[in-house]
Amino acid sequence: MAADTLIQANAVDYLLIAIYFAFVLGIGFLASRGMSNSVDFFLSGRSLPAWVTGLAFISANLGAVEIMGMSATGAQLGLPTVHYFWIGAIPAMLFLGVVMMPFYYGSKVRSVPEFMKRRFGTGAHLVNALSFAIAQLLIAGINLYLLGSIVHALLGWPLWVALIVAAVIVLSYITLGGLKAAIYNEVLQFFVIVAALLPLTLLGLHRVGGWDGLTSKIEKAAAANPDTIAPAAEQLNSWPGAALTGFNSDFLSVVGIVFGLGFVLSFGYWTTNFVEVQRAMAADSISAARKTPIIGAFPKMFIPFITIFPGMIAAVLVTEIARTKAGEAVPGGASGEGVTYNDSLLYLMAEVLPNGLLGLAITGLLAAFMAGMAANVSAFNTVVSFDIIQEYIIKDRPDDFYVKLGRWATVAATATAIFTAVLASNFSNIMDYLQTLFGFFNAPLFATFILGMFWKRMTATAGWAGLVSGTLAAVLVGILAEGTLGGLSVGVLPLSGQGASFVAAGAAFVVDILVSVIVSLVTAPKPEGSLKGLVYSETPKEDLVDAEDAGRPWWERPVPLAGVALVLVIILNVIF
Repeated sequence: MAADTLIQANAVDYLLIAIYFAFVLGIGFLASRGMSNSVDFFLSGRSLPAWVTGLAFISANLGAVEIMGMSATGAQLGLPTVHYFWIGAIPAMLFLGVVMMPFYYGSKVRSVPEFMKRRFGTGAHLVNALSFAIAQLLIAGINLYLLGSIVHALLGWPLWVALIVAAVIVLSYITLGGLKAAIYNEVLQFFVIVAALLPLTLLGLHRVGGWDGLTSKIEKAAAANPDTIAPAAEQLNSWPGAALTGFNSDFLSVVGIVFGLGFVLSFGYWTTNFVEVQRAMAADSISAARKTPIIGAFPKMFIPFITIFPGMIAAVLVTEIARTKAGEAVPGGASGEGVTYNDSLLYLMAEVLPNGLLGLAITGLLAAFMAGMAANVSAFNTVVSFDIIQEYIIKDRPDDFYVKLGRWATVAATATAIFTAVLASNFSNIMDYLQTLFGFFNAPLFATFILGMFWKRMTATAGWAGLVSGTLAAVLVGILAEGTLGGLSVGVLPLSGQGASFVAAGAAFVVDILVSVIVSLVTAPKPEGSLKGLVYSETPKEDLVDAEDAGRPWWERPVPLAGVALVLVIILNVIF
């Protein structure tokens, strides 16, 4: 164990971490005892209550993106980062619960690609399954890289050793207990994460003199470094968000946030990403499935206060992060190769937390990255087993064969994530990398999905043609932008970072819709009567709701509950 590690933990801290890992592996072992078939392994037997799946829904997303990515962007850009939650998450989550979950749950499909097969046939199904599998391997690498960087910062181990150790822990409980182990661990991880990060925000604010002290320090730093730091007014107000988009026009910045992030990227992620949808599909009824993302929306809207705010505090309280923000190259960091914005949370923990609370915070970070990676891996093994191998390679085998196949897919995904983690290490702000991936994979899928759900004339050929063309459009924008794809980007378009990802997502959506409409008009649609449960106009309304909801109080019904969440998030947008 290195003596000069970034985080100086003691025996109490290590004891807390050890207890947490014992619980994680114990949950995996207990979950494995109740499994009898593939539905148990891949979809948790559709047996879980809404509050469990709702918390798991949020915890599955409360990984590298939420913790390190949002704190890094908060340190770099300030309050406009809240748009990833209040514009870029909550509306789409509510739409998923109110409109789309009845189609997913009612059709009894095991995955989003399987839904695509029923609506569009094998072409769109195969394109979606392959692109989803690739995306999950890349995103699992992000979570694993950051998980390994925590172990490196704590113990001083070489990063490659830390990556392998972290991967083995996640692999153990997913292989044992499947989705049920992942979901129950995600519920545990949610509470651990909140308990870990809330003291960090409160102690950090106390150290900088409260909100007024934080704003005055941000104003002073911006005035001292006008060439490298965004103006204080842009950092301390969420709208128009020019610091986030990089656009010179306030109007274009708002359009980019609302259309690129709030509509295309957000709806593309939350409504079609099987990592999230899988949690709702594990619920015990259609009402519980609809309430899953809606229940998750309530804690989700307050996550910025324990992720973005600590990043903003670190940028003025931690010398290394403040110097990095001022444009200096600062040695050190979790990787040992220089301080980056991704290190903001680690440095703040080392700065303000006493031992004991430090151990809790480290445990919270480990929990977050494990939850994120486990979500990626458990969704990956379902899609690979059912949608690729069973459908196209090895058909008509006994049920237990596919359970074993799912376990081997888990091993393969974890091993591959060790290598994709190296790609993530090349980005100083992990959000740039992640939003680029979402633009490539999620934006075109959402366009195909939403058009096919509300337009019965859309054809099977249009399904796969739209997906492919939309993805290629996003990649083209990435190549033409400045540095979005590293050495592959040529810099013809004056776009970089988040602004480039918003434009790429918008291009993918528009091109996908145009191609799908044109192809649909020159190809034959499915026959009348074959789209029940797949297209809104063809599905009886009674199939989209739980009959028992009518007699329940408003707080147990999906639509009124969604209305309350929407009002709350509008209020937060007005305040900040």
